[in-house]
Amino acid sequence: MQRIHEPVDLMEAQMLMSMLRSEGIEVFLQGADLVGGMGELPALGLLGLMVSDAQAQEARELISSYQQATPLVDGTSEPQPGVRHGILEC
Repeated sequence: MQRIHEPVDLMEAQMLMSMLRSEGIEVFLQGADLVGGMGELPALGLLGLMVSDAQAQEARELISSYQQATPLVDGTSEPQPGVRHGILEC
């Protein structure tokens, strides 16, 4: 098993786990039980996505592609006025 990624929070961890599982990669979350103690523990490095050695490279590539993807707004790739990174500016 290899630790391939350190998610920022549980929400990112669950989203990435779902994506990897949809691609046939068996993934485990390490450290989820420690999140409740974040007030007393260092906040960085608690969570880790773990995959088998054989699937580690593919999983890293999928996560890298996901992180580099540009979100589409209203089904187009063109920037929309008043919208910044998919968030409506007020």
